Amino acid sequence: MDLRVPVPRGLLKGPRRLLAAAAAVVVLAGAGTWSAVASDGPSGVRRTDRVMTMADGTRLDTSYFTGASSGRRPAVLLAHGFGGSKDDVRQEAEDLTRAGYTVLTWSARGFGRSTGKIGLNDPEHEVADVSRLIDWLAEQPQVRLDAKGDPRVGVTGGSYGGAVSLLAAGHDHRVDAIAPAVTYWNLADALFPNGVFKKLWAGVFFNTGGGCARFEPALCRMYDRVAESGTPDAAARELLRERSPVAVAGRIKVPTLLVQGQTDSLFTLAQSDAAAKALRAGGAPVAVDWIAGGHDGGDMEDGRVQGRVTAWFDHYLKGDDSAATGPAFRVTRTGGVDSTDGAAQLRGASADAYPGLRDHPRAVPLSGREQRVANPAGASPPGVSALPGLGGSGGLSQLSALGVGVSLDFPGQYARFDSAPLTRDLRITGSPTATVHVTSTTGDAVLFGKVYDVGPDGARQVLPAQLVTPLRVTGAKAGKDVTVTLPAIDHEVRKGHRLRLVLASTDLGYASPAAPATYTVSLGSDLSVPTAPAVTTTAAPLPSWVWWLPLAGALGALALLVTGRRPTAAPAPDPALADVPLQITDLSKRYAGSADRYAVRELSFRVEKGQVLGLLGPNGAGKTTTLRMLMGLIGPDGGQIRVFGHAVRPGAPVLSRVGAFVEGAGFLPHLSGRENLELYWRATGRPPEDAHLDEALEIAGLGDALARAVRTYSQGMRQRLAIAQAMLGLPDLLILDEPTNGLDPPQIREMREVMIRYAAAGRTVIVSSHLLAEVEQSCTHLVVMDRGRLVQAGPVRDIVGSGDTLLVGTGTPVEEPVVEKVAALPGVASAVRTEDGLLIRLEPGGAAEELVVELVRLEVPVASVGPHRRLEDAFLTLIGGAP
Repeated sequence: MDLRVPVPRGLLKGPRRLLAAAAAVVVLAGAGTWSAVASDGPSGVRRTDRVMTMADGTRLDTSYFTGASSGRRPAVLLAHGFGGSKDDVRQEAEDLTRAGYTVLTWSARGFGRSTGKIGLNDPEHEVADVSRLIDWLAEQPQVRLDAKGDPRVGVTGGSYGGAVSLLAAGHDHRVDAIAPAVTYWNLADALFPNGVFKKLWAGVFFNTGGGCARFEPALCRMYDRVAESGTPDAAARELLRERSPVAVAGRIKVPTLLVQGQTDSLFTLAQSDAAAKALRAGGAPVAVDWIAGGHDGGDMEDGRVQGRVTAWFDHYLKGDDSAATGPAFRVTRTGGVDSTDGAAQLRGASADAYPGLRDHPRAVPLSGREQRVANPAGASPPGVSALPGLGGSGGLSQLSALGVGVSLDFPGQYARFDSAPLTRDLRITGSPTATVHVTSTTGDAVLFGKVYDVGPDGARQVLPAQLVTPLRVTGAKAGKDVTVTLPAIDHEVRKGHRLRLVLASTDLGYASPAAPATYTVSLGSDLSVPTAPAVTTTAAPLPSWVWWLPLAGALGALALLVTGRRPTAAPAPDPALADVPLQITDLSKRYAGSADRYAVRELSFRVEKGQVLGLLGPNGAGKTTTLRMLMGLIGPDGGQIRVFGHAVRPGAPVLSRVGAFVEGAGFLPHLSGRENLELYWRATGRPPEDAHLDEALEIAGLGDALARAVRTYSQGMRQRLAIAQAMLGLPDLLILDEPTNGLDPPQIREMREVMIRYAAAGRTVIVSSHLLAEVEQSCTHLVVMDRGRLVQAGPVRDIVGSGDTLLVGTGTPVEEPVVEKVAALPGVASAVRTEDGLLIRLEPGGAAEELVVELVRLEVPVASVGPHRRLEDAFLTLIGGAP
């Protein structure tokens, strides 16, 4: 499990290759011996690697980044996340160096190539190491000094590195500004919230660190004790608190930019709230930024956050008054889906003052009788909310942001209280609260509070950011009133939806009492919901693709006119391909930052008029990258794409003949379907008569629904409206990426008919889909990709009925070792197990008769042999069974 969270941009990413040969030198500095390797990086960035020995003999592996220009600069100490190393922050360091800073990175104790035990930012070790690094910076000729031995220095980092930023400011007066991200204020509260052990995240910590033995002995003993009992004790809380920024709250006086994740069950928004209040009380300038992502996944907004961190340091380290540090409070709000990549659309909202978590509360009445809740023996089965590590760029929290409920509460193990349907939209910004009365058959009760957004039909409920609040109620046998402070969120509940307060007895991420018990729960108050009305959202822009395809050529011409640069000569049109919708030749695209890893490699295929072509391949095959290059959104590293003979590149005029639907469109919900389409077409600047609106709508088959507000549409209707939008202007080439996602079988059938009707007039459709049975029925031709390369292309009937693939029926299942032996036979290209036996693809020249002889020799119980007929079977054999 990896806790390395990429905030800011590049903060915890892998190392990059050196661009020049390294030369080894040895220098002496202070108390330690350093071995150094120097290299020149991109744009004149120079990096020097050193190993520094601390007073207790611990060796820290460091990298020092300097710019090409002379003169002294402010310095930045850049810390990595838990489980990472200095290599993860190299890109960030190079960017800050190019922005005018000297940068020092290091691998913390116990990580990377540094030695020592992990102390969870122990002031006597990890924090003292930071002061030693500041000592060294003060001796460097490239670093600006405020006084002898006192460099102008800022500290930034994410997660584990964010906490050491705060601690360094509290322990060393020479720190001048900090920008901690997605981190903790009090680690005891983070891992033992309200006296409940956050067992999964704590286990992730100790396993990611390499096991208990890699930690300081006191931490190892504490973890073993709490993990065994399931209950944190006072000594455990104090041990973690003394290694947390809260312990030095009164000594942190420097400008602080707090970046915290909304989708984060490890370090919640309550952690940055406590930090903001304490630092402001001490007189420090503070800004708070809630990003869309966090330890549970979502969008980390790397580029935007990095820009703000740089501006923060420009203002407070360089003294640049023109550098805008941003609003006192900013939150990223999620709504809708970007059709270019399927990601959630993000909008910023801000306020001139940080509102906290209880600003302008609104009472929402709840109803529900007194309810009995069972805590099962062994606390099993547990309810499910957030799952540590199921993050990356998506995660459960990302699904929640997109309106998909994934939480699980077991009947009989929770109490629920519902509001009436809301009469108007409600924006929650902060922590809702409610008072409940709890009685337990045992001394203590452990409950998990959460607030759901329940749809009008009651069938769909969403847990915002997948967050829950654990609550230990002591002395509950006689009954007790308790106030539940629910997780801080920023979430809009739409008119007609209900709010549902749930108190569950178990949660997968936490330790519940193992002994069975029964809790009785009743309401004691309304639900109090913070609304923070001063936080205002910027106007929602139209999706980027609305403007990109039709206007890219005009914008490119304007840029050339302003800059006076001559355009790069485009390849001349190929007259021989004037009637060919698409010709791809030797197309290649490397992964960013890699010289030899390809997303698409040497891909070639051709599409003719009237075809419905299915683009197939497993995850990572390169389908989406190919489509993005085809739409002119990204450029290839090699090869060529021609549409009707014209080379495709960003802004190419021929793109006006291409329509695209990519995973849902960003419609304005209060407008009708027709109004949305008309608005889109006006944005292109093309004449209204060129839209062919009525023809596109007839093909899409939306009927009377066009006059209704889009917010009333079903998922299938939204999909059809999005395809109608892509068909405006009746483009000769229509690209559809997963057009049937989220549709039920009748809606999928309707979508199939839309595609067939569109191509029937001689136009061409390219559809990427994972529904193989649907592709088999709707497509005339296929292109199958795997690992960026073409596997096979041709008519569906030829691929499905390919004579080189046989279905061997067996009387009993075939074991995997036997399958491997079959795959290794002469003349066999691949062998895959199915429910009925084996799918075997023969190499050119392979004979079925010889295969049967070999199968009998291997004692395979052959019952039948014949050509296969399903696309799914063909697909599996073509990609060798890859998922």
